[in-house]
Amino acid sequence: MSKASERRNYTLLQVTKALLWKALRLASLLAAISIVSFVLVSNSPVDPVQAYIGADMLVVSHEQRELIASYWGLDDPPAEQFMRWGSALLHGDLGVSMIYRQPVIEVIGERFVSSLSLMAVSWLLSGVIGFTAGVLAAMNKDRWLDRIIKWYCYALASTPTFWMGLLLLIVFAVWLGWFPVALGVPAGKLAEDVSLFDRLRHMILPALTLSIVGISSIALHTRQKLIDVLDSDYVWFAKARGEQGFTLFFRHGLRNIALPALTLQFTSFGELFGGAVLAEQVFSYPGLGQATVEAGLRGDVPLLLGIVLFTAMFVFAGNAIADILYRTVDPRMKERGTL
Repeated sequence: MSKASERRNYTLLQVTKALLWKALRLASLLAAISIVSFVLVSNSPVDPVQAYIGADMLVVSHEQRELIASYWGLDDPPAEQFMRWGSALLHGDLGVSMIYRQPVIEVIGERFVSSLSLMAVSWLLSGVIGFTAGVLAAMNKDRWLDRIIKWYCYALASTPTFWMGLLLLIVFAVWLGWFPVALGVPAGKLAEDVSLFDRLRHMILPALTLSIVGISSIALHTRQKLIDVLDSDYVWFAKARGEQGFTLFFRHGLRNIALPALTLQFTSFGELFGGAVLAEQVFSYPGLGQATVEAGLRGDVPLLLGIVLFTAMFVFAGNAIADILYRTVDPRMKERGTL
């Protein structure tokens, strides 16, 4: 067998081991999250039956409450409820939502489509703008542009997502009237009559809310990394040869700061989803974040647990993609056989 074949076989073996290890980590993570989440939900002060009945609480008899609890299995001991839910989960069944009266997987699928477009736009905007702002700040260190960018980032780093959403809502929707106040589509309009332009107009303010808040971390991180690179010996040697400005950055700085920026951007999936929950509440945007809040307030245990597991897989996928891209960009990680 040739050395090239041996090298390919070794690489394939390392990748297979890494994928199996990640699958094992994901399975253990989901198992731990399932147990912890169920314990927290079971000890919640929210009464699922009372939340399910809602405004009809005064006209529903005690016998009817017992029938509702029996129908949804809420009168069983928590351990038995968890075993029943876990057994169904192993067969791919996340249960039925008490709020929407639909399978949980269908509710998550419908809501995630709206949330995915919102998070994708804000994720791209925050990454591109944050990276560009960090590069400009580092290339103009201690000048007026650097001070403005740092002030902007420090101010936004401590800004709550819901406050930024309310501010944009008041200015651009209420005062100026440029964008709709809430919802994902125009109110009172049939689904087949809703155009792509209508959906984009309703998505602009929530997406801006998420992207504006998410810029600060990537910008400050990129700025500091690029400053360290520009102070390195090989960059000083390049400057001595006459290289300067963005030519110097593209030849010696971009590759060195792309790796940490890429990792930071993909590992921000958890913060992105958390921010989406608040942004969707402010703008009444019909996404997965709004469904999470409704499930928590109304005691919809199957839906809440399903969203928790889905979110954990979403964040884990972001970290895995970051690892794969890191390996692709950095050849040294291929030599170590890591993923």
